[in-house]
Amino acid sequence: MKKLFLIIGAPGSGKTTDAELIAEKNENITHYSTGDMLRAEVASGSELGQEINSYISKGLIVPIEIAITTITNAIRNTPTDVVILDGYPRSIEQMDALEDFLNKNDTIILTNIIEVEVSEETARERVLGRARGDDDSTEVFNNRMKVYTDPLAEIQAFYSDKNLLKVISGEGTIEEIVTEMEAFISSKI
Repeated sequence: MKKLFLIIGAPGSGKTTDAELIAEKNENITHYSTGDMLRAEVASGSELGQEINSYISKGLIVPIEIAITTITNAIRNTPTDVVILDGYPRSIEQMDALEDFLNKNDTIILTNIIEVEVSEETARERVLGRARGDDDSTEVFNNRMKVYTDPLAEIQAFYSDKNLLKVISGEGTIEEIVTEMEAFISSKI
């Protein structure tokens, strides 16, 4: 039985860095980000990877069915029993698709969803301060923040009702956040 932890958070919340650091310190934990999984599937040269590439290469969004298949294949084939997936779900449709998959699959259990909570000001300072590329502009940040916050209340309510939502403050140092998150994950495995 694989235990799945989902990590969500605003752009700049540190969710990917936190998850990477936890996986590096724990050989029994594998970390994935959704985008990395899609790119890995493309790199594999599989039929699914070719289909994904037909969307990505044109700058189009990968359809939900393909994204969920890619994610669930990666989770199923993970060499560890604990998987951290960051940046998912980003929409109600993604949440529902994952829920449908989990209901039909008894080898993976959603253990918890962890929200790394930061203020919009902190997220803005971090994203615009790093300015890694064109996607780190104020306009793009504002759009990414809206995409994150629009479905957030519904996602929070869904997982709260299932007693699966854990909120961790992302306002501290990386060490503090990783320590708290790692302790929480360890307590659930």
